[in-house]
Order: sequence, then structure tokens, then C-alpha cells
Amino acid sequence: MPSIRTGIALIATLCLAACSAGGFDESRGPYAPGAKPGAQAVDGLIVGHRLMQAGEFELALEAYSRAALDRGTGDVDVLSGLGSANLGLGRLGQAETLLRRAIDTDNAIPETWNNLGVVLMEQGSIGEAEQVFRRAYALDNGESDSIRDNLRLAIAKKQNPDYDEEKDQDYKLVRRGSSEYLIRRVP
Repeated sequence: MPSIRTGIALIATLCLAACSAGGFDESRGPYAPGAKPGAQAVDGLIVGHRLMQAGEFELALEAYSRAALDRGTGDVDVLSGLGSANLGLGRLGQAETLLRRAIDTDNAIPETWNNLGVVLMEQGSIGEAEQVFRRAYALDNGESDSIRDNLRLAIAKKQNPDYDEEKDQDYKLVRRGSSEYLIRRVP
């Protein structure tokens, strides 16, 4: 008796499924849709910023590189994004070069100066990092807590030249926002 009920239920299900409009559309096929002709692409900078927030630095680097095709390699936002992505990947030399190019423009924002200061701190250039943080703090009118904290740390390290290298391991780089980094003490 249970096998007859199961058989009837199976036949009913198959009959109802055959009446359904679901399934694959013959015109689209089973594959994902391709590029839509005439559609506008999302700005590479926006994509890069979102990927930076997600911690996907390698993908963000690719997005900023695509943005460079549209905006040019001398654009301050592109340079800052590329430098910040390289900083997130730990590529300090590349990050420093790109961030220095970004601050050479007239439109450099305080976060770009801050990120350059973080790179310099990581490389051990404490005096120069302090000056860069001072500039970032002045451009920001003292509104950013993270820039202020980075400046305080640079001043403390500069005033104490006998800073123990083992204590240096108690700090780590923390990303705040899309392109702002902060050096924090590890609890």
C-alpha cells in the first residue's frame, strides 16, 4: 500500500512539473549572462574602495588599475588607491612610491598623507613619518582620531630613541575605512 501511494505521488509530481513554466529558457541557455551591450561599467575607484573595505587588497589593486585606464595614472585618487592597496598587501616600497606621487599633486587628501606616514613608520623612518603625520593632521584640521593617534605614536617613538625592538612587535597596522590605516597596540 505505501508503495502505491509513493508511485501515485511521484506521477502527480512529474505531471505538475511538466506543466511548469520553470526550467531553462532556450534563448538564454544554462550559462551566466554576458555583458550587456551599451551598459555603463561601475567606476573602478568605487569598486576598489569597496574591495578595500572587504579586505580584498589584491582585487582592489586590479580595480584601481582599471580605474587608471579611465582616469590616467597621474590621478590622485588612483595613485592613493593603488598605494593603499599595496600597503594592505605589505608591499611597502611600492606603496611609498605611489603615495609620494599622490601627495605631490595639489589634491592630496589627509588620508593619503596618513597612509604615507604609516608606510614610513613601518620602514623605520620615524622622523619623516612624524612630519608626514603632522601635515596630515593639519590638513584634516585635527578631526581624525586615527591620524592624531598615529602622530602621537610617531612623537613617542622619536622622543624615545632607545625604543626596544621587541616592544615594536606589540603594534599592528589596522585598516579603518576605505583607505585609512592606524597603528594600534595589540592587547
